[in-house]
Amino acid sequence: MAAPHRSPLIHIGLIVLLTALTLCFAALGIWQIQRLVWKLDLIARVEARIHAEPAPIPSHDTFMAARSPGDMEYLRVRLDGHFLNDRETLVQAVTELGGGFWVLTPFVTDDGRIVLVNRGFVPPERRDPASRAAGQIAGETQVVGLLRLSEPGGGFLRSNDQAANRWYSRDVEAIAQARQLVDVAPYFVDSERVPLPDGAPVGGLTVVRFTNNHLVYALTWFALAAMSAYAAWRLRGGNRP
Repeated sequence: MAAPHRSPLIHIGLIVLLTALTLCFAALGIWQIQRLVWKLDLIARVEARIHAEPAPIPSHDTFMAARSPGDMEYLRVRLDGHFLNDRETLVQAVTELGGGFWVLTPFVTDDGRIVLVNRGFVPPERRDPASRAAGQIAGETQVVGLLRLSEPGGGFLRSNDQAANRWYSRDVEAIAQARQLVDVAPYFVDSERVPLPDGAPVGGLTVVRFTNNHLVYALTWFALAAMSAYAAWRLRGGNRP
């Protein structure tokens, strides 16, 4: 039985469609290669930052003048001053130690600036500061940690409820407002692990891992582009009416 003939318009239309798909898939592959280069650069920069000697925290103006806030994220910094332990905020967290809370405590630096410091993780049974009184650092101290960007709004499908004191993300501006703090730095600092008498909170749990599947995605798009190009080539030389 003879193969059915396509109309010229359908034949041309299929070739145009496959050609367009080839270009589209190729463009997506190139975009993923660009993303791969960006991700590798990001990983290298972050790796260098987290192992660098701690630097003084950036001023508000320096932070805001950066090309993008992300240019300073994971910068290893040092703060000298004291905690305002009576104004801590608990933010729900899921960590390698299980579910519980981050303890965010305002820190007043020696030059009068206020920075929210994520002192670390506590399990639900130790959310009450009285259950970890020995870990409440009083007086002058030094904090070394990683600069992190504010997390406005809330967590996945859950919004921060300032009135009910329920926090699902480390929203610097909202927490500062709730604790009646002024002139707070627009970022927070994840503290490194510090030995404490009762072992809480546990710092140093910052996750510094970045998924990097861009090469796989790029090869997938290029493979689809090759198949589309081959199909278009076969149609151009295939059966015609």
